[in-house]
Amino acid sequence: MSGVVLALGMWGTMGASSLAAPVCGDLREGPRGLVVEVVDGDTVVLDSDLKVRLIGMQAPKLALGRVGFEAWPKADIAKQALMELVLGKSVEIRYGGAERDRYGRVLGHMFVGEDDVWVQQAIILAGLARVYSFPDNRFCLGELYLAEARARAERRGIWDGELFYQVRQADKPERILERLDSYELVEGRILNADRVGQRVYLNFGTYWKEDFTVVIERWGLRAFERAGIDPLALEGALVRVRGWVDQRDGPRIEVTHPEQIEVLATR
Repeated sequence: MSGVVLALGMWGTMGASSLAAPVCGDLREGPRGLVVEVVDGDTVVLDSDLKVRLIGMQAPKLALGRVGFEAWPKADIAKQALMELVLGKSVEIRYGGAERDRYGRVLGHMFVGEDDVWVQQAIILAGLARVYSFPDNRFCLGELYLAEARARAERRGIWDGELFYQVRQADKPERILERLDSYELVEGRILNADRVGQRVYLNFGTYWKEDFTVVIERWGLRAFERAGIDPLALEGALVRVRGWVDQRDGPRIEVTHPEQIEVLATR
């Protein structure tokens, strides 16, 4: 039995309260079709030739012919799980944000079967993808975070001791630097929050030239303002932040929207 089938079975027997959240609703109707190909753990092709990128998650990446690119751990398992769930089945795509990306792929949430199984939630619950969001596609992330937290707590899939996906610690910046140009989850306490010009810096150490930092640029601050969130109020909070690691005066992650930051404790 695959991880995703096992997770769905456990979810069904424990009831909806197991995730304490409703299935993603209030989405816009999108295309329907038969899944004829599964490209990787988060991308499929419909019988209409539409390529669909399952928004809200990031599965382990396959090489897919890219020179010098090594497949991420458990990428084959993630693809197989998605195949078992959707290949040869009729599905419906529903939109929550931007509908296409620059490659022409459809961006949507996928639902399959008479039970209207939400594919993103099922795959994340099986521990075969991480929550991954964009500024223009942020719908239903709360439910997906709950699924990811449960998968991580129960050590499913990529969370079963796989070092490649482990949550990094903000007080170990040298270890975060080892993951430069990678998508990472980093936990730590924000020691200082400061606005400099049109940027906000969330500092996780006392020496900003070497310690881990989150930066929110002007365009990201607009998203915080629209959500009614003041990032400066996060000072002292224990958080988990996710995004791509770069380096400028130590390792950093640029945050473009509030959902990239999970508050674990306020003080």
